[in-house]
Amino acid sequence: MKGKIVNVAGPVVKAKEMKGAKMYDLVKVGEEGLVGEIIELKGDRATIQVYEDTTGLKPGEDVINTGMPLAVELAPGLLTSIYDGIQRPLPKIMDKTGEYIQRGVEVDAIDRKKKWEFIPVVREKEHVRGGDVIGVVKETPIIEHRIMVPPDVGEGVIESIEEGKFTVEDVVAVVKTDSEKRELKMLQKWPVRIQRPFKEKQPPEIPLITGQRVFDTFFPMAKGGTGAIPGGFGTGKTVSQHQLARWSDADIVVYIGCGERGNEMTEVLRDFPELKDPKTGHPLMERTILIANTSNMPVAAREASIYTGITLAEYYRDMGYDVALMADSTSRWAEALREISGRLEEMPGEEGYPAYLASRLAEFYERAGRVKVLGSKDKNGSISVVGAVSPPGGDFSEPVTQNTLRIVKVFWALDSDLADRRHFPAINWLRSYSLYLDRVKDWWEKNAGKEWLSLRNEAMALLQKEDELQEIIRLVGPDALPPLDRVILEGARIIREDFLQQNAYHEIDTYCPHQKQYEMLRIMLKFYHLMKEAVERGTDFEKLRGLKNKEEIARMSKIPNEEWEDKFKQIEKEMEDEIRRLMK
Repeated sequence: MKGKIVNVAGPVVKAKEMKGAKMYDLVKVGEEGLVGEIIELKGDRATIQVYEDTTGLKPGEDVINTGMPLAVELAPGLLTSIYDGIQRPLPKIMDKTGEYIQRGVEVDAIDRKKKWEFIPVVREKEHVRGGDVIGVVKETPIIEHRIMVPPDVGEGVIESIEEGKFTVEDVVAVVKTDSEKRELKMLQKWPVRIQRPFKEKQPPEIPLITGQRVFDTFFPMAKGGTGAIPGGFGTGKTVSQHQLARWSDADIVVYIGCGERGNEMTEVLRDFPELKDPKTGHPLMERTILIANTSNMPVAAREASIYTGITLAEYYRDMGYDVALMADSTSRWAEALREISGRLEEMPGEEGYPAYLASRLAEFYERAGRVKVLGSKDKNGSISVVGAVSPPGGDFSEPVTQNTLRIVKVFWALDSDLADRRHFPAINWLRSYSLYLDRVKDWWEKNAGKEWLSLRNEAMALLQKEDELQEIIRLVGPDALPPLDRVILEGARIIREDFLQQNAYHEIDTYCPHQKQYEMLRIMLKFYHLMKEAVERGTDFEKLRGLKNKEEIARMSKIPNEEWEDKFKQIEKEMEDEIRRLMK
């Protein structure tokens, strides 16, 4: 079906003679066949957002409707790939067009010629239903790709299934249902704006361990949870997300560079293939999909990029994997919505953002979760979503931050003052929070230590007391405080500088196992209690400040992860002995 362009306004194109078109149909616009999507219909007139640069388009050119929604291709070969916002593989585009992406270029998202070794896990005459795994493919050395019966297939019987090397378009099995025979290939397609189905949502009770002490111990996130990292320019949003992508104990990582500057995405593209996965020793890229949609790429494709990313994440979740999705940043995505809304001449909401900003954000974040996936067997999978938010000037009262706050359960607020003091991660412990604390408490107490929550709460209370004392210090100076208050300041300083700070570029400190985090916090709080006891018994505070053991406590995070248990026992014993000697 062909229509004609009547109006071009940046990424928004209006076309007439589009009878029979449906909302969100994919269209090819103009002589070069630019990719677009219908976002509004009035009679036979369609409004289209175009995912490529529209320079040079003119009224009268053809618009061809494909009749299909914008969909992603799902098959072996997704991992290690680098896509743009509408799942076009960037390395293949470069091979075809050179260093600059030309308009209208068509490249398959999945390699059609590569053959994969398909190993069936079901036999002929076996009953299957949508979501069941029929075979496996070794996609990368560390990830097994599970080929599933598409969700829209009801119950049926495997009529034939073959083992061997196939391309993604070859038929590997035939399923006979009551109404039809379905040929199953390794390649499936799924519309990006529709959530993939599952049986039921599970409570988020297992923490997503990231190896970052401030995230895991102070403001933990559950697998299947939602979190936001808001912060102004230069506060370390991207580095924090890189750390989460590198070290979180998810099976698959989907990293969406959504409207960020090109150099930040380049760092990801350069680092990830070289980084070693802490669990397997293989390159981290072998379990990662990158979606690069930088600020100099077309605005409309930025809007599609997070839907592309979450659909790929849902596909791996349906296999029974835990997926971590990083969206950097949702503010740039909201700016794309604002631009398109402005071109559509819609009534603007707060600060020019469209009135539906909150519902669009909620639609995206609600696709996270830990679920029981489709299929005959009980299997769980999860998607944990962490979105960076870039409020202009670090102003958290702006609409994107406020609407995100209403939706997400973990809020890691970055602070420009901490970033200026070179405190990384620059998470403000007084403004951040996690609503998963009580849910993950049982896991922590079982796997780390019985007093996990009480230690964490005591450390938070100590930091809050320090903040209250800062007002007095500004007026009279620290030396005028009574000794017990100075002990509070010293205890809080140790937690602040030696526990909450972490060096992302240090080979040991970049990742801290959960048991080590627990023991570090326990020893630091014990040190505070011993100092308090010593002062109450009349020991001079100045002598406590000169303790040799303080240096050992400060170096705890740098002790290799294989040796820390013995070293920590030794540090704890020396600490007790040194303070007891002072008391005597």
